[in-house]
Amino acid sequence: MSYQLKTKSGGTEAVIDDNCGISKFYAIAHTLSDKLQVIFMNQVDDSETLDWDFKYKGQFLTLHYNIFEGVSIFPQQAKNIRNENMAVLELATFLERNAF
Repeated sequence: MSYQLKTKSGGTEAVIDDNCGISKFYAIAHTLSDKLQVIFMNQVDDSETLDWDFKYKGQFLTLHYNIFEGVSIFPQQAKNIRNENMAVLELATFLERNAF
């Protein structure tokens, strides 16, 4: 697996998989929770989209799923862009190493 990086308004989005089912989203969420002790603070579940907010190393991020776009991670706010982007990149690299 190889993730893709997209940059919008200075924030980096890591596309973990752009062609997957919802089961992969749940597997990634479980891995983040189990191995990195991520706690999802806010979960918005829609018929086509899931957005689960969490904090990682002091940065507020979102684990995102959409039936057309797949799974990605991106910063919630563009307050500390450098640290947020580093956190996104670190998580994408972690997931890549763990076969996602």
